[in-house]
Amino acid sequence: MGGGVSQVLEQIHRLSRRCLFRVISMGPLPTHLAFIMDGNRRYAKKRGLEDGSGHKAGFSALMTMLQYCYELGVKYVTIYAFSIDNFRRKPEEVQSLMDLMLVKIKSLLEKESIVHEYGIRVYFIGNLGLLSDEVRAAAEEVMKATAENSRVVLLVCVAYNSTDEIVQAVKRSCVNKSCKQLSCVSSEVEDTDRDIERIQLVDIEENMQMSVAPEPDILIRSSGETRLSNFLLWQTGNSQLFSPEALWPEIGLRHLVWAILNFQRSHSYLEKRKKQL
Repeated sequence: MGGGVSQVLEQIHRLSRRCLFRVISMGPLPTHLAFIMDGNRRYAKKRGLEDGSGHKAGFSALMTMLQYCYELGVKYVTIYAFSIDNFRRKPEEVQSLMDLMLVKIKSLLEKESIVHEYGIRVYFIGNLGLLSDEVRAAAEEVMKATAENSRVVLLVCVAYNSTDEIVQAVKRSCVNKSCKQLSCVSSEVEDTDRDIERIQLVDIEENMQMSVAPEPDILIRSSGETRLSNFLLWQTGNSQLFSPEALWPEIGLRHLVWAILNFQRSHSYLEKRKKQL
């Protein structure tokens, strides 16, 4: 009996969402949403839960948010899953997070996972060499298994920060240009036609790991924080920022809808500003 009631309520909820999204779709929709999933540990502490429970609840919130984005027609979703700076935490906490990450990454390969249900292509962005062999292998397996998917693109930033991404992009640009000295990007080079070719802005942008997606339209950071925390610094110059007070596991449909409504209200101004750049 209880199961039947739950199914009916879920159908009503889904129908209500569909109607809501249809109304929202009358205005401009974001192509790319980025999330800083802040507040998992505070959520666990607030509720008196054991270590790791907040991150598990955060993963559930992420799966729900991906469902909403798919239903709304958002093509790209980027999440800040684990910063390079997070490796400075206590070793036991880092290991616990890596163990949880391994389990969740492997779960994406299951037939009933949201990745297969919605045709999501997954990229792992970051310095994957910092991960354990097991976690890195699982990430590479997911990327290979979802390479043919195209409905939605999920970019998982792990062992990532923006300064590292920029540095690596510059290095790859120099290699591609066959530069032997970093002076190729220096203003001291006066005659670029003589020996080496100067690195251009477009070269660096093409070598950024995030070049597989357009710049985010909206960056959402939960828990009321307004810091970017070294996340997508290169890509968010024209992104709209939204910082709901809710901790990440508490994030819900109303927060997403409010962020999109604010985006729609500012859309014409943001588009005009982009054209001026």
